[in-house]
Order: sequence, then structure tokens, then C-alpha cells
Amino acid sequence: MPAFTKIPAWLQVYNKDICWNVSDAGQGIYLTFDDGPHPLVTPQVLNILRQYNIKATFFCIGKHVEEYPEIFQRIISEGHTVGNHSYSHRSGWKIPVDEYVEDVNKASAYISSKLFRPPFGRITPFQFKVLKGKYKIVMWDVLSKDYDTTIEDEEVIANVTDNVNSGSIIVMHDNDKTINRMGNILSPMIDRLLKDNWTFQHLHA
Repeated sequence: MPAFTKIPAWLQVYNKDICWNVSDAGQGIYLTFDDGPHPLVTPQVLNILRQYNIKATFFCIGKHVEEYPEIFQRIISEGHTVGNHSYSHRSGWKIPVDEYVEDVNKASAYISSKLFRPPFGRITPFQFKVLKGKYKIVMWDVLSKDYDTTIEDEEVIANVTDNVNSGSIIVMHDNDKTINRMGNILSPMIDRLLKDNWTFQHLHA
């Protein structure tokens, strides 16, 4: 999927069977993190969220859960929601349907969740057709671009704070690309969103 900061309405309508945001959410917004658990970034994120008493949704990669089970259990024990982000984070545009589905199902042995987010936001209609009976497919409508090391921290923060609406699902990443910036962006971002009277929710299947 193209890296839109704000997902256009036409794309959301065209793919209306996918969850892009949450309707009737009032001032609620949904903070989500992809690609963890990560040994350095995920604990940092959890510490910040705990300071604010905020719950989020973590779309985890199966092989990372297998490698860092104690961090995964901390996510759950602190009241956050977890979702399936496949086992090995392969693009659905590059592999056959059966391989893609097998990879997602392999992750389910480590991640007990009915929520699934396609790696890179890339899933074919055939893959979606197979998976939609078992999972709620969750995308997003606000992309922070925190993974993009060519942009400044302030731009990452603004990508979120300038684009949220009622029920927005925000994507951030707890992975190698955010090691050097997560500590600089998450707290200021939360502060600005709270100042604008947004409340943080976590997703449910």
C-alpha cells in the first residue's frame, strides 16, 4: 500500500471490509505498534505508556514473540491488546496465497488474537478472502512514518497530531528503525494529543 500519511477516504471506501478506523469513537483514538516485540524499543514504549496510563495495541511478529516471550508477556500483563502481524513479516504482494496464509497461521501459535494486520499493509484480494473468516483485518488511517530516518522527529509527531480524527488508528513501530527516536517522539506526541482532548483506546476483535 502506498505510504500515505493520511489514508484517503476513497481507499477506505473501496476496501470497506477492512478496518481502517473505529466509527462512533467520539474523542477516542487508537495507538498501535507494529513489528515487535523488540528487546530495546518495546520496553521503552511500555514504560512511557505506563507513565500516562495509556493502553495500546501491539501487532507482533511471531518469530519475535518466539525470541522474546518475556517482553510479549509484559505487553499482555500490562493490559494492552495484541494482534497477529504474521510470523516472518513477508509482503503479501510477493508470495502465493497458501504461503502467506501459512505464515499468518504459524504466528497464531504464539499470538492468540483475532486481530491481523498485513505486513507493509500489503494483502491481495485472494489472501484477504481466505483470512477474513478467521481474523479481523486491521489497517490504519494515520501513518506516523517513524521508520523513515530521512525525516525529523518533529515531522513524525506532526504526521500524527495534524491528521487524527475521531476513531483514528495510528501506526507506529517498535523495531530497529525507531531505536534512536522513540524516546524523543512518543511522549511529546501523547502530550499534544492529550492537550487536544483526545483519549487513547485499544482495539478489540
